[in-house]
Amino acid sequence: MKTILAAYSGVLKGTGSGILSALQNRPSAFWPRRSKMEKHLQVFSVLQWVITFLALGAVCSVLLLYIFCTDCWLIAAIYTTWLILDWNTPKQGGRRSSWVRSWTVWTYFRDYFPIRLIKTHNLLPNRNYIFGYHPHGIFCFGAFCNFGTEATGFSKKFPGIRPSLATLAGNFRLPVLRDYLMSGGICPVNKNSIDYLLSQNGTGNAVIIVIGGAAESLQCAPGMNSVTLKNRKGFVRLALQKGSDLVPVYSFGENDVYKQVIFEEGSYWRMWQKRLQKILGFAPCLFHGCGLFCSSSWGIVPFCKPITTIVGEPITVPKIEDPTAEMVDLYHEMYIKSLLSLFEKYKARFGLKESDILHIQ
Repeated sequence: MKTILAAYSGVLKGTGSGILSALQNRPSAFWPRRSKMEKHLQVFSVLQWVITFLALGAVCSVLLLYIFCTDCWLIAAIYTTWLILDWNTPKQGGRRSSWVRSWTVWTYFRDYFPIRLIKTHNLLPNRNYIFGYHPHGIFCFGAFCNFGTEATGFSKKFPGIRPSLATLAGNFRLPVLRDYLMSGGICPVNKNSIDYLLSQNGTGNAVIIVIGGAAESLQCAPGMNSVTLKNRKGFVRLALQKGSDLVPVYSFGENDVYKQVIFEEGSYWRMWQKRLQKILGFAPCLFHGCGLFCSSSWGIVPFCKPITTIVGEPITVPKIEDPTAEMVDLYHEMYIKSLLSLFEKYKARFGLKESDILHIQ
């Protein structure tokens, strides 16, 4: 109280020195601690992304239908018309925004876990690349932060390379959500979209594909080192057809940010998960993190576990328009060996034991 009175006295004397002095010498409890505020900002930055991914598309679809039933129906009609005209944009490179990718909110998102991107080799801008991202986790936090934003400095670490993170094509059929995703350079994981990026968009393109997909998300849990890759060969065939180099990417800690109930194969609940996966395109996982206001309670906020993404050495791939099954198997085996080598080289540095191994399913 004396400090505030001293500041007020300075104003009465006709100078601002009293306020300046009071603010410089204010008690530490006068304002909220900076570190505490930053922590709150980090939590909300992650939470907004989780809610966006889970609900934004559905909420905006319902809202659009509702507006059609009001006096503002013309606005909904104009937007729907534009949506139809713009329908193929996600398949043709999208609408990337450097401004959105550089939002400050993503730095808070990065620092919550925190997330780091480590480069092991240079990538040439005169080549195109397919990054295989492992593991899927629940929400692919590492993949989104590293390749859908500039929070970890992708463009500075890999100059001349444009990353395009591939995700479910169904997300690009939902109003507003599609534009939000495209602004981050995110594209549909379908043949038309990837073909365009690797053959009609020049060079220096890197398409990031989460190889394990929804099936892998059903197996993720803290301490689990397993990837679904043994029978996933489509990305290798595509790389051969386009002459795009393959780059293995592994994120240590991706599986640790949520706890999941994993049902046994053949059980009733696992059967329903797989059935819904085929219908919806993604796996309905039963998971939990921590609460918004209490880390010891259950909630959808992920646990603060570090995620370190290692971008491995590119595998040079020749261009073969119609590769044989033997050729696909050869490069698929090369890719698996490269991924295993990457895991073995870095596992001890990021919290795993020397005895831990990566299981290829």
